Amino acid sequence: MKLVTKAAASVLALSCCISAVGATSANAMTLMDFIRGGQGRQQSTQVSAPVPANPAQDTLGSNPTPQVKGPLPKVDAPQYYTYKPEAMRLVASNRFADPVVTGAVADASATPVAVDSSASQRHHLTEVRVMATNDVAKAVESYYADQSKPLVWVADNTISEKAKAAMAVLADAASVGLDPADYAVTPPNFDQSSVDQEMRDRALMQFELTLSTKVLVFIQDTIRGRLDPNKISGYHDFKRKDVNLMPVLGMLGASPDVAAYLNSRSPSNQQFMELKAELAKLKGASGGDGNNISVSLTGILKPGGSSPEMANIVKAIQHRGSDVLKTAHAATLDAYQGTPDYTPDLVALVEDFQKEKGLTSDGVIGQSSVRAMVGENNNVKIQKLVVAMEQLRWLPNELGPRYVLINQPAFMVYYHNNNQEQLSMRVVVGGKQHQTFFFEDQIQTVEFNPFWGVPQSIIINEMLPKLRADPNYLDRMGYQVEVGGRAVASSSVDWYGSTKSVAVRQPPSSDNALGELKILFPNSHAIYMHDTPQKSFFKKDMRALSHGCVRLADPRAMAAAVLNTTVADVAKQIAGGQNKAVAVPQKLPIYIAYFTAWPNKDGVVQYFNDVYDRDAATLKALDATTKSRTAQI
Repeated sequence: MKLVTKAAASVLALSCCISAVGATSANAMTLMDFIRGGQGRQQSTQVSAPVPANPAQDTLGSNPTPQVKGPLPKVDAPQYYTYKPEAMRLVASNRFADPVVTGAVADASATPVAVDSSASQRHHLTEVRVMATNDVAKAVESYYADQSKPLVWVADNTISEKAKAAMAVLADAASVGLDPADYAVTPPNFDQSSVDQEMRDRALMQFELTLSTKVLVFIQDTIRGRLDPNKISGYHDFKRKDVNLMPVLGMLGASPDVAAYLNSRSPSNQQFMELKAELAKLKGASGGDGNNISVSLTGILKPGGSSPEMANIVKAIQHRGSDVLKTAHAATLDAYQGTPDYTPDLVALVEDFQKEKGLTSDGVIGQSSVRAMVGENNNVKIQKLVVAMEQLRWLPNELGPRYVLINQPAFMVYYHNNNQEQLSMRVVVGGKQHQTFFFEDQIQTVEFNPFWGVPQSIIINEMLPKLRADPNYLDRMGYQVEVGGRAVASSSVDWYGSTKSVAVRQPPSSDNALGELKILFPNSHAIYMHDTPQKSFFKKDMRALSHGCVRLADPRAMAAAVLNTTVADVAKQIAGGQNKAVAVPQKLPIYIAYFTAWPNKDGVVQYFNDVYDRDAATLKALDATTKSRTAQI
């Protein structure tokens, strides 16, 4: 069979699909297998030429006669949604009535009976009106319906110190990236001498129930986030965390330190702590943050060139560069006299700055470098931090001692082992029209010399127009075609019919769209990490260029890391030339993530462009949630 040409491969390398593989064999799975809900059929790893088929048996559709030409079908991409917050309802306070009828028989005893103020106050719980989501409402109803359980926030006919401590934590919710408006509680304000006891009791019970509701909302939010990410877009795919709220009020009532308990609910991983510290720093910053520095550079400035903006460039690097960078180039910065010439020592300064910011460190100053130098104002950074902290709550509380994290806006992937970053490299992710999803999974397999199973979306959206014009297209380009599990010639397929039973794959070769290997974490989105023959894309700063899969700049190093072996061993596997799948010794988590604010291995928070406008969608969802929660009854 004729192998695909380099020109065709450079186009098709933008694409990716998914394969279901075992520890000893690589069994291709196309996207349609997921659509049908199957596990994918096993296919031989041997390359075989398709045999001509009987058109009456193997052409698509039930009628073998040529079909009337119609409009080309299309597979639509996932959509962004108008976020709908979780519905609110009234807490069923009528369940809090004491079922025991008291006072029916007069007590003839002359012994004085102590009055239980708490019992008399609880009578007014049935009059309280508080709105909450269903989970929170159920927990509140369960606690207060039990007459034997004490009040949590009211004691000795007043607001307790425990209540004041809880309110202080809620008021400080912004420090952990939450909105204090979601948890605001107004304590009753009355003068002991001017308010009768019944009115006071009503106000105290309204406060009791309101604070309990807000505390439970806060706890739920700190653990799993305010948003259901799957309601933001079809590109989000998470199993939302379950938070057991039923025992919480009882634990708070018994807790000697309510503030410590509430503060401990936020994620404890190092990344969250660094984002929180950065948020505090930005909110505490006084005066300007250097954003009055502007660099008005048109076009690009190359080494050896000259620009009147050179002084502003150096000033911006002094402000935006790390202490390590400034120390390393202290002599250059001290000696600079504001001249316009872009000299070799300044080129070295810029190159190190570019490297520090994750840009191509070639010394060429373009708009990406200017944005990194000028930066964003604190308000924009704070928004990115808030979104990042929200998104981090969707992931496990601890990412684990060993994992892989792909940060799409940074166009980078990081391998962590023993709680340390041991490997990082550039990646290419999906373009805006073919976005990479946001989800978590487990790496299971590395496949060497892989087949590329073409997804239905690419068959329909990109290959079908060519096939209708030239039914031999796939045969000429060296692809294997199957209909109903049988190898057929591309020209025998009716490309005006349904393609659901058609499988197309590209055999292993140096021009294969997946290159030498792919790293699989089987998922319904047809996404994995892989090699590519298109190496030039890694030189670009903006690398949202693929059909959704993640291309690795150094796939052999990543394969060696996840397989816990050496690059030399990986090279040996590839050199064998056989299509083979190798299971990783231990499955490890992979987070295909989207953070426009994220700390590097030194704990310095870096900021990235919102390439898919997901931050904007998340901020709208957060705003809608706050409006829903603060709506009046």
